[in-house]
Amino acid sequence: MPASSAPSRASGTWDVIVVGAGPAGATAARVAAEKGCTTLLLERATIPRYKTCGGGLIGASLAALPPGLPLKVYDTARHFTFAHDGRKERTLACETPTCALVYRSELDAALTEAAAAAGAQVRDGTALIALEQEGDTVTVRTSRRDTLRARAVVGADGSAGRVARYVGVRCAQVDLALEVEVPVDERTADRWRGRVLMEWGPLPGSFGWVFPKGEVCTAGVVSARGNPVALRAYKEDFLRRHELSAPRPLHDTGHLTRCRRSDSPLARGRVLVAGDAAALVDHWSREGISYALRSGAGAGHTAARLVRAADETEARTAADDYERHIDDVLGTEMRASRSLMDLFTRNPGLAHTALTRLPPAWRRLDAYIAGRTSVAGIMATPVGRATAVLAARLPRQGPTRSTA
Repeated sequence: MPASSAPSRASGTWDVIVVGAGPAGATAARVAAEKGCTTLLLERATIPRYKTCGGGLIGASLAALPPGLPLKVYDTARHFTFAHDGRKERTLACETPTCALVYRSELDAALTEAAAAAGAQVRDGTALIALEQEGDTVTVRTSRRDTLRARAVVGADGSAGRVARYVGVRCAQVDLALEVEVPVDERTADRWRGRVLMEWGPLPGSFGWVFPKGEVCTAGVVSARGNPVALRAYKEDFLRRHELSAPRPLHDTGHLTRCRRSDSPLARGRVLVAGDAAALVDHWSREGISYALRSGAGAGHTAARLVRAADETEARTAADDYERHIDDVLGTEMRASRSLMDLFTRNPGLAHTALTRLPPAWRRLDAYIAGRTSVAGIMATPVGRATAVLAARLPRQGPTRSTA
């Protein structure tokens, strides 16, 4: 049964409009459609579209995917190699190989198709130009000169998107990631098959990664925004050392990742934000797909509540419940990851030694990768609490955060 009386879609009126067809937006659109809402999913690019992303799906991400989602997994990480600034490499085996390596273009397309199968209408090649609210209606204007109206809008158009600015999202950490997708020969593919590399880098809070995907390796580096020259130098050195300096990479891109302040809003009236648009990203690993999928599902449920709301008081309660739920679950995760990031930034060598030489530390990280625990669960253990205390006492090696 529809969540409201059927709108006249010919006149551009919908129950829910979702902006952005990444994991958060496609999930929100699918959930809202499953709840009986007439739902429109807008995407400014043409699907499928390339997205800069390592494409690693940890256990929390896999658990949040819709059942039976058709998605090609190019490799599964069975071993993790850790290094500190190109030295002290140590490879550890996963108890339960879980981290699935995919292409974001294919993941996003599959999730968008799932939203369409649930009843959402998809319009790609359509950018959001402006939005405004009056009473129980949100008006959206697009690059196609459409004027659309909805009872609820979910913004999942990225951390620099218009909806994030409209809601007033504020960030505590802004990082720059540089990434390449490199075709590799058979020998190199065999060397990386089933193995992921994480290397703590020379810049404060930085690391490099290699994710194998058959005939291609995705590799990159990330650090706090503000020193792009040094980060590019680290990237070139990292790729050279790991024999991934292809003359013509398939993609050579960069993007900013943003982590929200704990008091940053997640809603403004009937407009919600989810995923990157809400700056929901792990401070330490910069993993964002699991956050996007989970917050997208929450936003879809809340959008359906907004559609059914009898008055603005009930609508405000629904939006407040969404903010509370995201903070209780994902906010708790982010606060724990920030404590871990503090330790890592102050003394990456100590973090590397603990992870690679103390079996309990690796077992907890392995459990997190597999989805058996969370960062908050790790930090709630005696070892985790001691880690937080240690992080507070160690001298900081250098600045790691810029605000936006």
